[in-house]
Amino acid sequence: MMSDEQIVEHLRSSNADYREMEESHHRLDAELETLLQNHTLTPQEELLKKQIQKEKLGKKDRMAGMIREYRVSQGQPTG
Repeated sequence: MMSDEQIVEHLRSSNADYREMEESHHRLDAELETLLQNHTLTPQEELLKKQIQKEKLGKKDRMAGMIREYRVSQGQPTG
């Protein structure tokens, strides 16, 4: 049985959608870090922060779904 890390490596090397999702997630993470360097956020920046967090979570959920789909396709338990 492959570990999650092994599956991630496999998807990273073989699945362009996964790679794109992961790269986008990292870009959003960097954007959020930059935004959070401000001590006080304006209401507009707060809204942007929430949007970035929501988008990051969506991408993370989609990547986890791709890992589950890979496990199922390989006949591995999804536990």
